[in-house]
Amino acid sequence: MLIPPIVMTPVAGDSTGQVPSRQYPTARVLIVDDEPAACKLLALLLSEADFECKTALSGAEALRLLEKDNRDAIVCDLNMPGMTGMELLAEVRRQRPQIAFLVATGLDDVRAGIQAMKSGADDYLVKPLQEELVIASLNRALQKKRLEQEVEGYRLHLEEMVAERTKQIEAALKLVERSYEDTLEALGAAIDLRDAATEGHSRRVCRFALEIAKAMGLSEAHHKTIAMGAYLHDIGKLALPDGILLKPGPLTAEERVFMQQHVQTGFDLVKQIPFLAEAAELIWTHHERYDGSGYLRGLKAEQIPIGARIFAVADTLDAITSDRPYRSAQPFEEGFKVIRTGSGRLYDPQVTGAFFSLPKETWPTIARIQHQVTSHPSWLRSGGASAPLASPLSPWQSE
Repeated sequence: MLIPPIVMTPVAGDSTGQVPSRQYPTARVLIVDDEPAACKLLALLLSEADFECKTALSGAEALRLLEKDNRDAIVCDLNMPGMTGMELLAEVRRQRPQIAFLVATGLDDVRAGIQAMKSGADDYLVKPLQEELVIASLNRALQKKRLEQEVEGYRLHLEEMVAERTKQIEAALKLVERSYEDTLEALGAAIDLRDAATEGHSRRVCRFALEIAKAMGLSEAHHKTIAMGAYLHDIGKLALPDGILLKPGPLTAEERVFMQQHVQTGFDLVKQIPFLAEAAELIWTHHERYDGSGYLRGLKAEQIPIGARIFAVADTLDAITSDRPYRSAQPFEEGFKVIRTGSGRLYDPQVTGAFFSLPKETWPTIARIQHQVTSHPSWLRSGGASAPLASPLSPWQSE
């Protein structure tokens, strides 16, 4: 290959012909050309301009050198025997994309230089090479790579910031979630204190309802809504006078109407709390019945939210099998009989089907464990998703 001359052209505004000093730290340049004289001459000129240069006479030699000594920039002739400049460019871009890569080509091969830039080269130089153009092109390419590295560094830092901020938000959400738990626990405790005779009723009904919801394959979002609604379903009773709430005998017709208003009172209280808004609907409809015979609105079948239809079965079971001021607890078999008889009339047959699909031992096991619980269970916040199904062989641990 003929050695193209390197033209010494004075920089504009500098009558001495000296190349101005560079404003960046010394850059390490690798010059690749199959002509030793061309390599040495360009290395000499760039060294005088404060570049630290090494040379390679082939693409393969350049790759071996890069394995031992990384470079900031490469100036490579396109037309070389063996590995061409284009092939070296492809390999460098694959292995070390951060290196600035300039290609040198003849006047009659400018298209190859343009093609090289499309393939990832930062610039192309036309022979004969002019000193100030080579230096200017190198500086531009190096500055471009610096900017790219700064952008990449900023991107990585931004990702770290986002990850850290996400952790902070997650921690904050856990605190909010904990405050929700505390609110639910306080409300549940208030209900139990107001009506000590039915203490634990809300926890048991909540757990019964969750087992049915899981048997029906409902989503975790439904579980959570059902759990909170069932746990707080009697919150409206806080507004009832003791003479009605704690009356040991049957209520009069007037007292019964007053008692029924607790569902409206509970709904009005809870709907104002954003995180309980969906649960408020269950509180409002938990005494509706499948055939429309319930209260307050006489809703029927699908008009009643699925959570309330599930709750109706769970509430009936606990009401029958728990002590009440006016009678003692009855056996679970009696509860099963009442629910089976009312299926399709008082209770959604789809719900009762799920209820009876579970082992009979499920329900007394839940009741026994929940009788031992004295505080708000942590599974309430997740809708019971993490609690295993009740089983006589492997009952869950209470929380």
